[in-house]
Amino acid sequence: MTAEPARASLIDGKAFAAGLVERVAAASARLEAAHATKPGLAVVIVGDDPASQIYVRNKGETTLRAGMRSETHRMSETTGQHELLALIATLNADPGIHGILVQLPLPAHIDSAAVLGAIDPDKDVDGFHVVNAGRLAVGLPGLVPCTPLGCLMLLKAELGDLSGLNAVIVGRSNIVGKPMAQLLLGESCTVTIAHSRTRDLPALCRTADILVAAVGRPEMIKGDWVKPGATVIDVGINRVPSRDPDKAALGKTRVVGDVAFDEAVTVAGRITPVPGGVGPMTIACLLANTYTAACRSAGVTPDDLSA
Repeated sequence: MTAEPARASLIDGKAFAAGLVERVAAASARLEAAHATKPGLAVVIVGDDPASQIYVRNKGETTLRAGMRSETHRMSETTGQHELLALIATLNADPGIHGILVQLPLPAHIDSAAVLGAIDPDKDVDGFHVVNAGRLAVGLPGLVPCTPLGCLMLLKAELGDLSGLNAVIVGRSNIVGKPMAQLLLGESCTVTIAHSRTRDLPALCRTADILVAAVGRPEMIKGDWVKPGATVIDVGINRVPSRDPDKAALGKTRVVGDVAFDEAVTVAGRITPVPGGVGPMTIACLLANTYTAACRSAGVTPDDLSA
């Protein structure tokens, strides 16, 4: 009888995120009791994109569940850039708001870079402002993009000390790839950023003790690209046709990551599933960033929420 191949341990991001939200709620309550500062998050959405509306509603509900102040500002598709910038200026000046998030994408007539650049860096809980990118690059305290922050928390919870490990990040976006590299450098990993023009990408991936897939291509990373025993963090969220031909013909889809999970799970030591891996960490880390911003505004050192 042929033995079943070993399978990687699944990294349960959903459970970790739930625990993180609880820790944020407890820390926020302590901050309010000791320093009369209740963390506040304002989310701004322009237009009626259905997916964005769902994301914004989930963020608002989770913010309230963590005992924070939550504001949602819904603006019409025809909102002008000047009007949006005026709202951001008002939120920047509001001492009860510690985090500001503008839901992307914005309508085509609005300059997203100008809008994101108008947010006070100390309230930029998405971590996208160039000031926060610079702070991360040189190792100063700042607000870190939520998805890579969540990936780092999962890695440290699974592996403990990351120093000396080889990390390969497939993807060089400002949202995930570049800040992920900076975070792992900060943990003393040896970091390589790979992308679509990297030569012999499969061979490079096989050198990784930590492999982070953030390229936005469904199941691009194959099982034989993974070093045996490696820890695989799959950031991708892609919709592809259902495996059932009849359902696919009706337009039904399923969600997959950037890693061919069924192949990689028999090679890796640890792996995040999609869904249920990195995804839930993003909103939880948004709340953690809001708590951190509130602490800094009150002159208080934030509690360690990582575990």
